[in-house]
Amino acid sequence: MTRLALILVASIALSSCGLRPLYGGASSPAARALGEVEVGPIEGRAGYLLRGALERRLGAAARRDTRYRLVVELDDQIIGFGVRADNAVTRERRTLRARWQLVDVSTGATYLDATSGSDAGIDVVSSEYATIAAEQTALERLCEEVADQIVARIALYAARDTQPEQ
Repeated sequence: MTRLALILVASIALSSCGLRPLYGGASSPAARALGEVEVGPIEGRAGYLLRGALERRLGAAARRDTRYRLVVELDDQIIGFGVRADNAVTRERRTLRARWQLVDVSTGATYLDATSGSDAGIDVVSSEYATIAAEQTALERLCEEVADQIVARIALYAARDTQPEQ
């Protein structure tokens, strides 16, 4: 009997804590806003990968209306920083930074102007093929991480923007 009472009290306390799921179904403000975002073209291989990752997260196939356009500029760099005595690079760092804007299609107003980015370390080995493959894998992983950051930021904006005044 005491367990049941504790469970009841805990459920009441948790329900009043103010936490709400960000993606609360297809009718939530965040889900609706994400479904209205069109991703503009992004240059380069990294742009192709990032655009695909963004479209998968935004549900591009199910989109009916476009209210927003996502404009993205990328900076993709590989820097060698581990150097042996014979000046051969042994470690690289790949950095992907995205400056992006969420723009209203009808008015041209910018709602969000932000940056997202991530880094990955790459071991340079004696096989050039293996090093190139590691660089490409790192780029694919970085594009997925940056896409997650961008979509989460847009969803947070949409959820906050539509909250009633308290």
